[in-house]
Amino acid sequence: MKKVYIKTSTINLDQFLKWSGAVSTGGEAKILIVEGRVKVNGQVETHRSKKLSSGDIVELDGRIFEVAGGRED
Repeated sequence: MKKVYIKTSTINLDQFLKWSGAVSTGGEAKILIVEGRVKVNGQVETHRSKKLSSGDIVELDGRIFEVAGGRED
């Protein structure tokens, strides 16, 4: 599991996928989310504007990311 530090209290799912390096573009993130290939906390999420916060777990094609806050990188 890869911890991904965000600089805000929340982040949209599509923005998180780009920030984490899981995708290269927002368009790619949108397609993967709409196709149901992304899970948030174990549940398929099809809304790209889903708000994530520290402690949330995002899964994409077998890769797992944990949203972490409070660190400026």
